[in-house]
Amino acid sequence: MFHIKQDFLVNEDIDFSKVQVIDSNGQKIGLMPTQKAIELAEEEGLDLVLVSPNPDNPVCKILDYSKYKFEMNKKAKESKKKQKVIEIKEVRISPNIDRHDLEVKAKNANKFIEAGNKVKVTMRFRGRELNFIEQGKEIMESFKEMITEAQVEKEAKMEGKNLVMFLIPKQK
Repeated sequence: MFHIKQDFLVNEDIDFSKVQVIDSNGQKIGLMPTQKAIELAEEEGLDLVLVSPNPDNPVCKILDYSKYKFEMNKKAKESKKKQKVIEIKEVRISPNIDRHDLEVKAKNANKFIEAGNKVKVTMRFRGRELNFIEQGKEIMESFKEMITEAQVEKEAKMEGKNLVMFLIPKQK
């Protein structure tokens, strides 16, 4: 179930003595006592809804509140449908990776990029491998060149014993 973030005050819940009133057609009626505005709304078979709770100049609108709430829920669902969640996929490589293995990993990373996901490339250094960080950076560069449809979001950088780089799909 979707909920509207802001619930509006309706009819008797409005605690201002005078309010600006807008009728169901969008025409500004003017400043009037709240009770008179509620009566005016009831004559039309509609509700008086507080749309702007400004203490100096509260604005109320005459409308069908249940229909308005339904429309707001419908808009919330539509906007939720259009959202795309970007996932981060991780590709792990080692500093002593073979050329063919690197190509296979690059092929997988390309698939992730084409699907619209972010790719985190991680190279883990163990033991004496920490002496060869420069070689690791060169391998990362060659990996980056193998991936055609991506651009670098975050360059390769050491984080603890890992060399990490983020790739995202190219902007069109």
